Amino acid sequence: MQTTTPITKPFFSAKFIARAGLLAGIAVILGFIPGIPLPFIPPFLTIDFSNIPILIGSFAFGPITGICIALVKSLVHLLNTHTGGVGELADFLTAVALVLPSAILYAHKKTRKNALIGMIIGAVLMAIVGGLANKYLLIPFYAKVMPMEQIFAACAKVNGFITDIDTYVLYGAVPFNFIKAAVICIPTFILYKHISKILRK
Repeated sequence: MQTTTPITKPFFSAKFIARAGLLAGIAVILGFIPGIPLPFIPPFLTIDFSNIPILIGSFAFGPITGICIALVKSLVHLLNTHTGGVGELADFLTAVALVLPSAILYAHKKTRKNALIGMIIGAVLMAIVGGLANKYLLIPFYAKVMPMEQIFAACAKVNGFITDIDTYVLYGAVPFNFIKAAVICIPTFILYKHISKILRK
């Protein structure tokens, strides 16, 4: 991780807007790539890499910029939504849950240790928010087009521990979001120093 002067000065310069816009564009493009399913996880929960540019932007420009990048990605994907905006809202909330502690701790003191601690806290928070978003947003939405019994029966085919909404959250949504956070954080932790040099040019 970087320990040098923040990239964010001057804050709303043309270069800053171009750099943040580039990361937002990459996040949007990555979001259109089909997600990767995981073993023992309900098939409609898939891993994608669109939050990596958001986390990189949060470290480089601060948490507010990271949230704005996440919002841009969600708004663009809202134009092609298949969930009435519910999926995009859940994705935005989980991205914010990861970004805020990660970027705030790193902004306080720009060290690898702070970045790592922030990402661990963010991963735990993302798993919790993801579980709640699935319970109160996604599953109620899917229940409008498919009975809950059928939803949980489909989930049970890949994970026999899932029998109802609470076991779905405990054995499906929470571990999925924790794994997703790890998939986002590990490459960011490894590559950020090199990417930040490119963003400065």
